[in-house]
Amino acid sequence: MTQQPTYTGDPKAHPISEFASGMSGSCLCGSITVTIHDPDLFTKRRGHLCHCSNCRKTSGSYVAANFAIDKSAVEIQDKNGTLKSYDDHATGSGKKVVRSFCGVDGNSIMSEAELYPDKVVLKMGLFPRIPAPEAEAFGAHKHEWEETLEGVVQFETARGGKKLEG
Repeated sequence: MTQQPTYTGDPKAHPISEFASGMSGSCLCGSITVTIHDPDLFTKRRGHLCHCSNCRKTSGSYVAANFAIDKSAVEIQDKNGTLKSYDDHATGSGKKVVRSFCGVDGNSIMSEAELYPDKVVLKMGLFPRIPAPEAEAFGAHKHEWEETLEGVVQFETARGGKKLEG
């Protein structure tokens, strides 16, 4: 008799109540753990999707699931010293974005933008659940086959800029 494979990562296996005080996630190899200390993580739409070329590249997908939060609410543990970074100067603003990743498994961890010195942009694929998105950046760069998400504000390019009419 063949054994069925065990799949991991089903977000429905983690009720929202499990994250009443915050949430932790890790890279694939487990060297880097990121903890969000925020009891309001799932009380309203909080995440954002980004369609810019740089975020798509770091996510390895057609969109990046991100979460911008105050640095003071985030704890990063790098038990094996594998956290590496890349200074990205090819941004729409011309301002540097430091993109951090695991040097062993290549997992994107976070971005830190000069434009927002008190914030960190976490890559939500690290976590067991992802807050519902409140906004999409670089909506003008979406592929024509991508759906428009109901209740999500779309910005033409940078978040907080000109809104797209949906």
